Amino acid sequence: MDRNFAIDFIKFFAIFAVVVIHTFPSDHVVGYFILDNISRFAVPFFFMASGYFFGRKVTSINQNKSYFKKYALKILKIYISWLVFYFIYDLVRIFAGCGNVRNELSSYFEGLSFLGLLYYGEATSGYQLWFVIALVWSIAILYLFFKLEKTGILLVTSFCLYIYGLFGQAYSVFFEFPKSTRDALFFGLFYTTAGFWFSYSKPLKHHQNLTKKTNFYLFLLFSILQIIEGLLLEKVLGSRHGEFFLSTMFQTIFLFSFALHNPQLGKGLLITKIGGNALGIYAVHVFLIDMVDLLFHSAGLGNVSHSLFWNLADAFLVFSLSYLAYQLIQSAKARLM
Repeated sequence: MDRNFAIDFIKFFAIFAVVVIHTFPSDHVVGYFILDNISRFAVPFFFMASGYFFGRKVTSINQNKSYFKKYALKILKIYISWLVFYFIYDLVRIFAGCGNVRNELSSYFEGLSFLGLLYYGEATSGYQLWFVIALVWSIAILYLFFKLEKTGILLVTSFCLYIYGLFGQAYSVFFEFPKSTRDALFFGLFYTTAGFWFSYSKPLKHHQNLTKKTNFYLFLLFSILQIIEGLLLEKVLGSRHGEFFLSTMFQTIFLFSFALHNPQLGKGLLITKIGGNALGIYAVHVFLIDMVDLLFHSAGLGNVSHSLFWNLADAFLVFSLSYLAYQLIQSAKARLM
């Protein structure tokens, strides 16, 4: 299998976009309404890349069942490991805090649920881990339909679920969905299946009929439309801020198609190497956000949080520390093993 460097190259910008989303305050005009909205391609791109590589592997080897088990178990181990990490971190914060430890512990454990732990990934302060467990569920459902030779049906079904899921996000102004749809069924499944479809069936070979420039320009167009869509829904119609939009689908698909047209893009670059470690950066960055916030608040710099320069510097600092921290973790693992 020839390596596609462009996917890791784009992952660099995608994981930085995630850090931007999580570091900019919600009342920052530029960060919240422009950078936040335009960055919504990031997690969908991760889902698509995972589905794409899973599809290339599982359709090219005879023992695809054993590969599925190996892949799903690997992602599940990552989820459980970081879930335990953030659980311990939460307990340390409770015991190190100034509040009533007993009451805070009681409240914390009451917030834990079977569904939150095994499906929504919302059990701890590691709120970003929802993506990891959603990927496990998405891959499991995808593999089931692959074995049944019904991936076309799954693509259509997951698309319908995605559209329905919009009403649990920014489109809640029209119909309030009873539960958040930032999960495997209404979000991750469609993008994972679409990535798989790119590697497997390639319907109508539409990504081959579009030039790389066309794909890139369409990506830019839908990025702009996504900003406009988010602003209209939230500021004009009064909807709550969404995790994904209708235009997110087109934005991500054309960006992924662009990557497939440019497999050598980013070859030999440091940022491509960093992008290859996107999942590790994703897992640890929320912890580093807390550490950086604690550091700067203790230094009396918390009052500069509305400065665009400060928030960008904050994002770069968290991103850099997350990459270094993950590299240290990998180095420690290699020595222990």
